[in-house]
Amino acid sequence: MKSPTVRVMGAADEDPAVGTIVLAFAEDPMARWTWPHAHQYLAAMPRLVRAFGARAFSNGSAFCTDGYAGAALWLSPGVHPDEEGLGAVVESTVAPSFAPEVAAIFEQMAKYHPTEPHWYLPVIGVDPAHQGEGHGDALMAYALARCDRDHAPAYLESSNPRNIPFYRRHGFEPLGAIQVGSSPTQVPMLRRPR
Repeated sequence: MKSPTVRVMGAADEDPAVGTIVLAFAEDPMARWTWPHAHQYLAAMPRLVRAFGARAFSNGSAFCTDGYAGAALWLSPGVHPDEEGLGAVVESTVAPSFAPEVAAIFEQMAKYHPTEPHWYLPVIGVDPAHQGEGHGDALMAYALARCDRDHAPAYLESSNPRNIPFYRRHGFEPLGAIQVGSSPTQVPMLRRPR
């Protein structure tokens, strides 16, 4: 089987890429804890993906494989998620009873986030219809080669324990655990440049 081809995406690619990521996270423990009902998830998740990673499209750090089977939105050193947008998504979509726990999760995430210049991967996903075909590996290898050229570490938070072996295979190491109240555990992970 031919290895998937990775390319850089621009603004015109945003909608199909976000669609792929929304499909990929449909069973994600943290996303579905936050929005347990399908209608909530489908209304909120595209907004969350955009707030977390849309700046990648204008920064040359949004990548996809053939036919948008997989997509990864990386933020290069000095580029950050849209904090205001993230706050607005949480405030307008999270059940009031969960809001303090979700806010505490974001606070813990900030504590683990590296202070040195680094590449941040807020979201990566493969359409469930194409999982197991090498799209995630191709996306990760492509981006990590760039991190290594920049001599910069890479950082992410794994919101699904099933993905931790994948990230470890690509050189990421767990830094700890993020968990609040009834939330699932998220694992912050760092990869040093090679």
